[in-house]
Parts: sequence; C-alpha cells; structure tokens
Amino acid sequence: MFPTDEELRRVETIVNEKIQQNLPVSFKTMTLGDALKEGALAFFGERYGEKVKVYAIGDYSKEVCGGPHVDSTKRLERFKIMKEEGAGAGVRRIYATVT
Repeated sequence: MFPTDEELRRVETIVNEKIQQNLPVSFKTMTLGDALKEGALAFFGERYGEKVKVYAIGDYSKEVCGGPHVDSTKRLERFKIMKEEGAGAGVRRIYATVT
C-alpha cells in the first residue's frame, strides 16, 4: 500500500498548517505504561527503557520520543517531504526536512 503523490502533499499541508498554528511543544518523563495510558503513541516498544519522554504538540499529538528540540511548532517554519520508501513489512517511512 503505497501513498499517492496526492496523499503525500496532503500530509505536507497538514504538518505545515500545524506549524503555522504555533502550537506549544512540551514533554514529561514517565513510565512507558503511564505514557500509553495517557494516549501517547509509541512505535518502537522493544527499544524503550522503563522511563520515557512523552512529547505533546498542543492538543494535536502525543508521542514517546527522543524529542524535537523546539518549544513551539512555529520555529520549524516549513515542512517538505523529500522521499517516501518501504522500511519493512507493511511499514512506510517518510523522509522530510524543515527549514
């Protein structure tokens, strides 16, 4: 199931809309179990330690992550998808830049 060019453009549009909304970016450290209970997405379960960082981007997104190193989405300015490819069985990966 490959994304179409139209779908990739839609992803760019959504991300750039969120950037322009100047959403605050914050994080808390907690156990992985508590993070999941709070609704955080976690894509690499076997790689996490007992304590994890959970980053929230306004009320839009919450994810277990190493961190984006910004305090608001506006600092990212512009998101551009460079390529998309398979990263494993049933997994697609998007490579993008921000300016």
